[in-house]
Amino acid sequence: MTSSSMELIARADRTGSWQFLLDAIERLSLGRRMEDVVQVVRDHARIVAGADGVCFVLREGDRCHYVEENAIGPLWKGRKFPMSACISGWAMLNRATAVVPDIYADPRIPHDAYRPTFVQSLVMVPVRRQDPLGAIGIYWSFRHTPDEDRILRIESLARATATALENVGLYASLQAELDHAREQAAQMQRLVNEINHRVKNTLAVVQGICMHSLRGAQSLEGFAESFTGRILGLSRVHDLLNERTWGGVELRELVEHVVENGGTAAAGRLQADGAAVSLPPKAAIALAMALQELAANAHAHGAWSVPDGKVQLTWRTGPAAKPDGAASERLELLWREQDGPQVRAPARRGFGTRLLSGLADQLGGEAALDYPAEGLRYRFSIPLGASGAD
Repeated sequence: MTSSSMELIARADRTGSWQFLLDAIERLSLGRRMEDVVQVVRDHARIVAGADGVCFVLREGDRCHYVEENAIGPLWKGRKFPMSACISGWAMLNRATAVVPDIYADPRIPHDAYRPTFVQSLVMVPVRRQDPLGAIGIYWSFRHTPDEDRILRIESLARATATALENVGLYASLQAELDHAREQAAQMQRLVNEINHRVKNTLAVVQGICMHSLRGAQSLEGFAESFTGRILGLSRVHDLLNERTWGGVELRELVEHVVENGGTAAAGRLQADGAAVSLPPKAAIALAMALQELAANAHAHGAWSVPDGKVQLTWRTGPAAKPDGAASERLELLWREQDGPQVRAPARRGFGTRLLSGLADQLGGEAALDYPAEGLRYRFSIPLGASGAD
């Protein structure tokens, strides 16, 4: 036995190892991270056991990971071994403490791995008997059998370490749940803010519709009819956007929902044709209001006011140059009425005309109403993307 080994054993007994163990247990109870637990074991286990070295081993699947050590000479820190090829694996697989007075006389020890080290005897204790999480190895540079009191102290430290590791897992789980709850709360606040924004925008639109419908109405009945029709069109597109959680809406679906299913299209007299186009909410609302206005006008004065009148609605997308030279995608839509009453340009611009002209402006696009004799034409062109119709 070396003088340093004798000093460690004497120090363990002289300073009151049980008191030192209690200090270690208290420190373990305060650990919130794996690193905290590892540090306590590294700093306290040698004194508690009166040993020349200590290793802290964690189980990683079918391997033993020697994560930390504190010893008079290098051991196996950072290395990983199969469970079946080391004594720490034996202790975990058998859920039992291994006491080895002479490592070279014990067949469970991989002798070649120990020859470069100072180790002559050891105790290996599993961390948690049921389904072990790891192990604590205690090493001496001389052959001896530790007394029962010393083994009991080591096993007590291992049990406290198991509890600390479980607490680390529980704390991490609770922290993750807390973080998730905070993120949900933040998402909820963002959702509330978004809803408030949408409600304010919608109320502003409703207010504008009301004022302009009232200004252009010839009678109270006329105001009620035009205002109700426009609000119903706005309601239909809001219903569709709610179904899509305010994501993209297919243009063809918008046409079916607002014009055809909304009852504003004359049966069989709307021919809609175009490529698949996904519209963001802002563009969907603007285009729905335009289609509602066009359909109402077609019923009142245009192609759908006579038996043989029909409407062709076509659209396409294509690249368009921005002022800075970059390319963007644009939506080009054409509403064309045929076989209806002869068309003449209105003597004054009513709210419907101003609405159809202004909707594209809000999206950085262009709109134009033409009045050839054979039928009304409405061209609607907007950019699609973050800088346009979002």
